[in-house]
Amino acid sequence: MNRIDRLHAILTHLQSKKRVTAQEMADRFNISLRTVYRDVKALDESGVPVIGEAGSGYTIMEGYRLPPVMFTQEEASALLLGAKLAEQFTDGSVKKHFHGALFKIKAVLRSPDKEYVESLTEHIEIVSRYTPDSDSPQQYLSTLQQAIVHKKRVQLHYRSNMKEEVTRRKVEPIGLLYYGSAWHLIGWCHLRNDYRDFRLSRMLGLIVEEELFDPTAHPSIKEYIEQIRSGSDLLEAIVLFEKRVVKYLQEQKYLNGFVSEEENETCVRMKFLTTNLRYFARWLLMFSDGVRVESPVELKTFLLEHVEKCLAHHRSY
Repeated sequence: MNRIDRLHAILTHLQSKKRVTAQEMADRFNISLRTVYRDVKALDESGVPVIGEAGSGYTIMEGYRLPPVMFTQEEASALLLGAKLAEQFTDGSVKKHFHGALFKIKAVLRSPDKEYVESLTEHIEIVSRYTPDSDSPQQYLSTLQQAIVHKKRVQLHYRSNMKEEVTRRKVEPIGLLYYGSAWHLIGWCHLRNDYRDFRLSRMLGLIVEEELFDPTAHPSIKEYIEQIRSGSDLLEAIVLFEKRVVKYLQEQKYLNGFVSEEENETCVRMKFLTTNLRYFARWLLMFSDGVRVESPVELKTFLLEHVEKCLAHHRSY
């Protein structure tokens, strides 16, 4: 990257965040701190109002704006893919904003690049085989994003999965996760006095309170995920699936804690992390003689118990 392009990229980076440190810019553009200082000075001398604060970084004076940003074909194509994915993996509250942003991006493209993106649009589709939340009428994703950023508590009218009970929860939201073909809210639940995972499709109502909570009292969403991964509540299970049944697992394996797989001549060896071996054993029964448990021994025991109960039940009449 030549210096002119780098100066423009640095200016764009400065406007993308409230405050940017010199080390952050050095890491992003693979340059030395001395080069960062020279480039920032060059921007300042050219009339860009860069404000530097010792020990905290750089910021652009409020009110200063760049002229319309020019995107390359590759950048515009990447944003197009993002829009296609947004159609499948977000709800309507986010889709409309994403499409609005995409129209603005297309408006600043050069004519050849507009034609390129329009042509590419007709040749890309995202097909999802399993979207259990696609018919959910709730559109809470955008509202929850705002509550998380502004550190506001939310009230949930929530239907649990296990007991099918409906409860009202006061929650301090720390982040959103997408897994198992669904969006989940992670937050501190005042009713349970612990962190809980709330699936958006089970939310029957949502109210954002004006009351703020202290974000320093909670881990970040990344820290929460690491705690879950390293937590003692997760149990490892190694299972061998015959190749003839693997195609039937589809997205169900992700819902049951799939981690990794290794294929050999006769079967596929899969690793799972689960919090409930009994429940996991029930899922394995779906695949009958096409599955074998390698470990742990407790999982084999639960599997046999389920089989014996099933035989006793059907022999009784």
